[in-house]
Amino acid sequence: MKPTTVYLAETTQETLQQIAHQTGRTEAELIQEAIEDYLARQKTKVLPKSVGIGASGMSNLSERSEELLWSDE
Repeated sequence: MKPTTVYLAETTQETLQQIAHQTGRTEAELIQEAIEDYLARQKTKVLPKSVGIGASGMSNLSERSEELLWSDE
C-alpha cells in the first residue's frame, strides 16, 4: 500500500477515532474500507452504452439520465 495524507474535520476525526476504538480496528482500516466502498458504488454508476442511442420523444431525457437511472423510485 502507498501512504496518503488526508485532512479531516476535527469532528470527523473524533468520530473515526471512537469507531476505531469501539470496533478494535485501526483508523486506517476504516478509512480504506470507506474509500473502497465509495469507489465500488461509483463504478456501478457508469452509464450503460445504450444511453443516448434511441429516440424517446422527450427533449430532456439525456439531461436527466443520471436522475432516471439511479433514482430509488
